[in-house]
Amino acid sequence: MIGDVKPTNPAVLSRRRRATLIGFTAVLMWALLALLTALSGRVPPFQLLAMTFSVATVIGVVASLARGTNPLVHLRQAWPVWVLGVGGLFGYHFFYFLALRNAPAVDASLIAYLWPLLIVVFSALLPGERLRWFHLAGALLGLVGAGLLVTKGEALAFDARYTLGYAAAAVCAVTWSTYSIVSRRLGHVPTDAVAGFCAVAAALAVPSHLIFETTVWPAGPGEWLAVLALGIGPVGGAFFTWDIGVKHGDIQALGAASYAAPLLSTVVLVVAGLAVASWEVWAACLLIVAGAVLAAKELIRRKPSPSGSAG
Repeated sequence: MIGDVKPTNPAVLSRRRRATLIGFTAVLMWALLALLTALSGRVPPFQLLAMTFSVATVIGVVASLARGTNPLVHLRQAWPVWVLGVGGLFGYHFFYFLALRNAPAVDASLIAYLWPLLIVVFSALLPGERLRWFHLAGALLGLVGAGLLVTKGEALAFDARYTLGYAAAAVCAVTWSTYSIVSRRLGHVPTDAVAGFCAVAAALAVPSHLIFETTVWPAGPGEWLAVLALGIGPVGGAFFTWDIGVKHGDIQALGAASYAAPLLSTVVLVVAGLAVASWEVWAACLLIVAGAVLAAKELIRRKPSPSGSAG
C-alpha cells in the first residue's frame, strides 16, 4: 500500500461517489460507440476522429462560456499536462487503429482492452489508494467477461506475423491506463482543459487522415447525425466525464466497471438488430457485473464514521 486509507468524511465520501457515477457515464457513452460508428457510414477512422474531436472541442468551449469563464484561461497549462492530455486522447486512438491495421480485430481488441485491468493495478502507485484483493479480482472477472464477448468463446491463436499489431494494441492499453492514472495526480487541472486536448487531437487527426486514408463524407442526414452523436457522446463528451471520475472518484471501481462497455455495446447492437444474443453474452454479463460489484465493494458498503473525521 502507498499512501493513507481512503477518506471517511461523509462530505468527502459523497463527492467521491458522485464523481464515480459521473465517470461511469463515460462507460455508458462508450457502449454506444459501435452502434454510432456503424450508423456513421463509411467515414474512415482518422477523418471521423477529426470530426468528432472538433465537436468535443465545441462542447468544452460552450460549457466554459455557459459558466461565465473564458475558455482560453484553461489552456494555460504546463507542457507535461499537454503531453499527457493530447497523448492520451490522440495516442490511444492512433495506436488502436494501427493495431487494427496490422492484426486480426479480435486479437487487437482483446489486448487493447487490458487498460481497465492496468488502471486497477497501476492505482496502487497513487497516494491515498490501496490495491485490495477484491479490486484485482473484480478487474480479472471483467477481463474474462470481455474476453468471452470478443472471442465468442473461441480459442485465440496469436501469430508472429501480427507482432506489430499486437505491440500497437499493448501500447494502446498502456497509453489509456497511464493517461487515466496520471490524470489522478493532476486533480488541480480543470476538466475544461480537456477541450484544448480535443482541439489538438482533432488537428493531429487531419494529417493522419490525409496520409493513411481517402476522404469519405457522410452520405446523408442520418450519418451526419451519427457523427454529431459520436462527438457529443463516446468520442467527445465521454472524455470530460471520465476526467472527473478518474480525478475525484473511485478509480479502482471505475477501472473494473469499464469492462461493462463491451457488454453494453453488445446489448445495444442486439437491441438494434445488428447482433444476435448468445450464451456468451449472458455469461459475460454475469462475469462483468459480478466483477464491477466486487471491485466497488468498498465504495458501496463503506459507512461514514460517526465522528465524520477524515481518514
